[in-house]
This record gives sequence, structure tokens and C-alpha cells, in this order.
Amino acid sequence: MGNAGKKRIWSVVILVVGVLLGLFVAPHILPAAAYQYLPSFLLRPFRLGLDLQGGTHLVYRADVSGVASGERGEAMEGLRDVIERRVNFFGVTEPVVQVDRVGDDYRLIVELAGVKDINEAIRLIGQTPFLEFREEGATITPTDAGTTINTNNLQIDFVPTKLNGKYLERAELNFDPTTGEPLISVSFNAEGTEIFAELTEKNLGKRLGIYLDGLPISGPVVQEKIEGGKAQITGRFTLEEARNLVRNLNSGALPVPIILISQQSVEAALGSDSLAKSLSAAVWGFAAVALFMIFWYRLSGFISVVALLVYAVIVLALFKAIPVTLSAAGIAGFILSMGMAVDANVLIFERTKEELKRGRHLAEAIHEGFVRAWTSIRDSNVSSIISAVVLYSFGTNVIKGFALTLGIGVVISMFSAITVSRTFLMAVMTPRLERFRGLFSSGFHWFS
Repeated sequence: MGNAGKKRIWSVVILVVGVLLGLFVAPHILPAAAYQYLPSFLLRPFRLGLDLQGGTHLVYRADVSGVASGERGEAMEGLRDVIERRVNFFGVTEPVVQVDRVGDDYRLIVELAGVKDINEAIRLIGQTPFLEFREEGATITPTDAGTTINTNNLQIDFVPTKLNGKYLERAELNFDPTTGEPLISVSFNAEGTEIFAELTEKNLGKRLGIYLDGLPISGPVVQEKIEGGKAQITGRFTLEEARNLVRNLNSGALPVPIILISQQSVEAALGSDSLAKSLSAAVWGFAAVALFMIFWYRLSGFISVVALLVYAVIVLALFKAIPVTLSAAGIAGFILSMGMAVDANVLIFERTKEELKRGRHLAEAIHEGFVRAWTSIRDSNVSSIISAVVLYSFGTNVIKGFALTLGIGVVISMFSAITVSRTFLMAVMTPRLERFRGLFSSGFHWFS
């Protein structure tokens, strides 16, 4: 089998994959009766941002004056985890909770898509994390269970004690010197040391429930009376589980009060309107580019449009699978990356035209066109990727959405322009096309 035959096979493979990804991106194009036969992941919708779906955007300023400068980042991460837990408990789908820092000013950005009771959400979010230690009460049945920990299929009611987060000085992640397994070391202040000693003496062989915001995060068994205010929590923790527990303990031990400084409501109707306009702009933009490419570059232009369609479904499938939260700025980044994908094809086709003018055979001219255009495509796309990385690293939430979609789009556009377009072009290459070299020219110029 010749090279052209292999390219045709790969072209068919790419087209089939493109169709399958298209079904993943837009399964609604199938008849409604076919939905029952589709796997659930195909029917999963895109994740829409706040500006498209509607909801609430809240910005809090964190008071970190009571936290040592070297511990502020970790305290904010712990605070973020607590707020995420609260928001999830509130029932918000796919909330966005992010830590932002401007100089010495720490802020917490919370996006609650689809939230209706804004005041209740603000009330839940605005409380400082509360850590408490509870002791075993009566063994109860599941129907009587209130705030419980299920241990070995036995539900135990845990009752509050005097020990809480204000007495905890620090929690640290350490490792057992013998087994190498992670463990958590905790230390209490002077007053907490006395309370903890009394509590452990009273509850030998029993569990102490550790609760954050009323939810259990751990239930270690007391092995002995612990004096000195230092203890270890052991168990078969994974490293990630141990880190999360340390973070949760410290978030309650080092409260970071937060103050609401900005609240913005986005109505669902406005979000739907923004989405419709964005999608309409994308469709019209794609149609205009497609018509120009076919008119100006003829057969090469038509092939680039097909490659651009494959590019679009690959990028959208990635957005849906990751998933990427799509905002108006994110859609703008995607549209911009489409323009860059077309720009790469323009460079290739212009180089190919120059080689044809020099008298090269069609296949050689196309090959040289890709080779000579590659360095320009590489340099321009790498610079765009670097810009996207910088914007994502240091930009605001809106800028990050734009940078993420732009970065993904640029990476895939390089694959589309260099691999997909080239495969399609070489697949249609036949000796007869030498007689129609003008199909690979551009503008108003035709070759004999």
C-alpha cells in the first residue's frame, strides 16, 4: 500500500473519530428515541459559568492578621475546603470557590450557579469554620440517628465537649519512622491541654469524634490518658487523606474571618441571552471563515474547513470531558483559537503556492509548504501558549476562563493544522491533480 493509500485510511479514521466526538458534543442531534440507548456520559451537559447560567458571585475579604505570614496560604486553602463543604451541603451544583491574593490582601471568590436563596447562601458561607471534639454518647438505631459517626456498622451518638478549635494550636503531617505511614500530630494550648487530658482519661478505649462545621471528619480511639497537650492520630491514611485532615484541623484551629465585600447577581434570562449571542457569533464567524477559505484557497480551503470542523469537535469534547466551566470569556477564547487554527492553514497554503510557482510537483510543493510553514506556526503558537499560561497564573477568574480555553484551543490547533490538514491533503493527492494545479493556488491567480 502506497503513502497515499495510508493517508486515505487515516483520513477515514479521523473522520469517524470526528463524528463520534460530534455525537458526544451534541447528542441532541439524534432522534429523542435514541436517548435511551446512549450511555449517561454522552448526555452530560456542558458546565456553564455564572454569566451564562445565572446565579450569584460573591467576593469575601479574609482577615489573616491573626495568622503567621508563613501559614496564611495554608490557612486560606483550609478555609476554601470548608467553604466548598458548606456550599455542597447547601446543594449547589458545581460551585466554584477560589482563593485570590492581591499583595497582602487575601480574598475568597465564590460562584454559586443557579442559587435562588442568596441570603441563606451568604449566611452559610459567612460563618468562621468551627472545630469541635465530641465524646461517645449512647448507641442508637439508624432511625434515631442525629449527628453520628458510623463505626463498624454501629451508629454512635457523639455529644459536644468543652474542647474546640480555639484550644488547638497546630496540626502537622508526620510519618511513622518504622512503617513510613502518614500520621497527624496535634498540639493544644495550656488551657486545651488540661481539657484534653481530662477528656482522654474519661474516654479510654472510646472514640473522640472530631467535627468541622457539624460534620464528622475523624473518629480516633483514645488509647491512653494524654498529658502534655500533644497527641497523634494514626490510621491507614493515604497521603492525600492525611493532608486533608491536617488542613481541616488547622482551618478550625486558625479561624480566618471573612467579610463580604462584593455581591453580584446574574439573572438566568441574561445568562441564556448571553449564551445564545455567543453561540450565534461562533456559528456566523465559522461560516464566514469557511466561505473565505473555500473561495480564496479552493480545494485546499475546503479541506482546511473539514479539518477545522474536526478541530472544533475535539476542543469542545475536551471542554465537556474535563469539564471546563464555559463563560462568555471562555467562549471568546475558543473562537480566537479557531482563528489561529485558520491562520496556520493560511501560512501553509501560501508556502505551498510559492513552491508551485517554482515548478515543483504538487506533492512536493505541499510537503515543502508544511515544512517551511512549521517554524512560523510553532513560534506563534508557543508564544500564544505562554501568554495563556501567564494569564491563567496571574489573572482574575474571568481572565482564567479565557486563558484556559485559548490555551487548549491553541494546542489542538497545532495538531489540526499540521496533522489533520496534511493527512487530508495527501489523501486526495492523485497524479490527475497535476493537471489542476490551480486548485491549490490562492486568490485570483491560477496555474496552468
